[in-house]
Amino acid sequence: MPHWFTVLSSVGVGFGIASALVVAADLLSGRIQRMWIMNLVWPMTALWSGPIGAWMYFRYGRSDATMAANHANEVRRAPPIERQPFFVLVAKATTHCGSGCTLGDIIGEYVFAALPFTLFGHRLFGAWVDDFIAAFLLGIAFQYFTIKPMRGGSPGEAIKDALKADVLSLSAWQVGMYGWMACVTFAIFGRELRPTSIVFWFVMQGGMLAGFVASYPVNWLLLKTGVKEAM
Repeated sequence: MPHWFTVLSSVGVGFGIASALVVAADLLSGRIQRMWIMNLVWPMTALWSGPIGAWMYFRYGRSDATMAANHANEVRRAPPIERQPFFVLVAKATTHCGSGCTLGDIIGEYVFAALPFTLFGHRLFGAWVDDFIAAFLLGIAFQYFTIKPMRGGSPGEAIKDALKADVLSLSAWQVGMYGWMACVTFAIFGRELRPTSIVFWFVMQGGMLAGFVASYPVNWLLLKTGVKEAM
């Protein structure tokens, strides 16, 4: 591995961690989100997208401190959220879906490191199985904790709605990520990268971006048709 690429990887991952910490610190300062799951979504988004994700949070996702405090203490009903452009609402829905995938992929990689197996002669394909299972379960959980407070109803109904809203977008995200990782592994490096390498996580940041691009049009359609709720 060229030294310059290892250095670049360290910088890229460092920017992601720093951006996630900045967003998390701002949230913890009292600017909690109306929907608590977004307190996890924004730092997870900044972790892979770096300063771009942090900028999106401060531009489109940051809560007013007074409004957030009133909402948290249930003193009064918070005022309506200012209407945002549709492309921003789609991006929020996509990052919401992608945060479950991101967390699932991180967990899946370390589960695979502890219990590795090969599929079709490649460790990478085995890791993808673990990643997909963890990402799917966490992605549906993220959607459940969005739908249940917004729509009410029974837990069973909320799970069904979460599956309906996120199966396609989750799958699209994972396909985009897998496509990117396959190109990097087989076409660029010609070998599999291990999760103990900083280069692996830098490449995974690119995989998350590819997942976002693949899942964005799916989320656009789901929001347009009312299958998925706008964030």
